Amino acid sequence: MQHRFLPPILLLLAALCWSLGGVLVKSIDWHPMAIAGGRSAIAIPLMILCIGRPKFTFSAAQIGGALGYAGTVILFVFATRMTTAANAIFLQYTAPIYVALIGRWYLNERALRIDWLVIAVALGGIALFFMDRLTTSGFWGNIIALASGVCFAAVAIFLRKEKAASPATAIVLGNIIVAVAGTPFMLTHPLGEGDGWLLLLLGTVQLGLPYVFYAMAIKHVTALEATLIPLLEPVLNPLWVMLALGELPGPWSIVGGVMVLGAVLARGALMIRSGRNRAAPA
Repeated sequence: MQHRFLPPILLLLAALCWSLGGVLVKSIDWHPMAIAGGRSAIAIPLMILCIGRPKFTFSAAQIGGALGYAGTVILFVFATRMTTAANAIFLQYTAPIYVALIGRWYLNERALRIDWLVIAVALGGIALFFMDRLTTSGFWGNIIALASGVCFAAVAIFLRKEKAASPATAIVLGNIIVAVAGTPFMLTHPLGEGDGWLLLLLGTVQLGLPYVFYAMAIKHVTALEATLIPLLEPVLNPLWVMLALGELPGPWSIVGGVMVLGAVLARGALMIRSGRNRAAPA
């Protein structure tokens, strides 16, 4: 992990796997909470196989990371079912805004001037998501997606705080929380016929494996980088949904998404080019 290019590569691989979430979640005929619980239950043994025995310390950072993770995966499933896949993932990737605001005092990882410019442009883009004509469900889906972004920021911040210990353990603990919370819904709602293999893909390729990559990489990048570099996900996620299911986001959502992604991608390119603001290896 000492090579400086390996952590960004791991984050990009994680984003590629995560990008399957929209099309898989929308394709499975099951209660959203059951989907969240089922995929987390499947992810747990895969993660333990990859990282070894979890090191539960129940520190504040580990518990915070676990709760943030649980909120991220649960809210993302609900948002994806309630609004377009593009809106759900674009709004989740408002996480860098919250990381920049919180990371300075909690992690002592200072945001640069360019970060604040990115935040200003992204906030303008977020406002455009709500200019499309939405159903009541779509409106609340957008709100839930924004909440998912807050939780995703918490994951990056707390896992970065946990870098000297075992960030992956916080994710395992989060999956346990989600699996337990989803069990009543799994037992009372039948899984759609033929959806078992989609759920298996969702728990392994889309959730378990990429979070192993993410936990490995976050020891060597800042919390802000950990939310900026995986921006391949919001580009590919709605693309897969459009190709497989024919779902298109609204015109204002497209403009807003371009603003959000353009701003953070420009920040990521400058960050990689200059090599500034990179965290030292743990």
